[in-house]
Amino acid sequence: MQDKTLASPKRIKRADQIVESIKRWVAINNKQPGDRLPNEKELMEQFECSKGTVREALKSLEVQGLISIKTGPNGGAVLMRVEFSKASELLRNFLHFEQPCGTEIYALRTLIEPEIAALATPNLSAEDLDELQALVDRCETPPDSFEERMAQRVAELEFHVVLARRCQNSMLEFIGRFVNDMIRDLVFFKKSELPEQREFSCANLNYHKRLLSAFRAGDAEQARELMLQHMQSAEHFNRELEGQLNQHFLTPQ
Repeated sequence: MQDKTLASPKRIKRADQIVESIKRWVAINNKQPGDRLPNEKELMEQFECSKGTVREALKSLEVQGLISIKTGPNGGAVLMRVEFSKASELLRNFLHFEQPCGTEIYALRTLIEPEIAALATPNLSAEDLDELQALVDRCETPPDSFEERMAQRVAELEFHVVLARRCQNSMLEFIGRFVNDMIRDLVFFKKSELPEQREFSCANLNYHKRLLSAFRAGDAEQARELMLQHMQSAEHFNRELEGQLNQHFLTPQ
């Protein structure tokens, strides 16, 4: 039997090696979206490989969303900024079979949302405050249909997305928006089965109103404390909803 400790490492395909080399080249040279990669001939010469291998590497970069390949005389590979929606979808696909529960997701929100709220406070423009107010207003009236109920849940989440976009911390922004996407999935895939949770909705609305007042006053510390209370409240309601959801699926329909 072969000793696994002596087994040869898995060989990396030449095209994959080129992909990693191009990524390093982009980072080292501080290339930006819209910049062009060297053309196929230059890449073939640089990596001493065939046209087919270069094209395989470029196709891989295109699938990853890092480049766009244009055809024609002035064509070639152009660097692209990966869209948040694509990155979020891929990561949610990765977690799909891990099935993180609402409790785990809300625990993460409790850690990050207060900091996002505090960081966003001094960066919110008049237009941002108007947008937050409109989202709050959208949730004032009890919904009269399932569609309106789902629209209000989305508006509640969008309130937090606006803050994430203004926190001026790229990692927190991504995590905050991603976690809200995860909750949106929970709302539409699971919790839509449950009846309207008006007490939960009223608590969310109350906290959003108080947060908006803190934002208008430019009080970052108050925003941080209110958001912490909001997330603790939401986590509490979520535990109750998870219990109701489990009971719902266990009960014969």
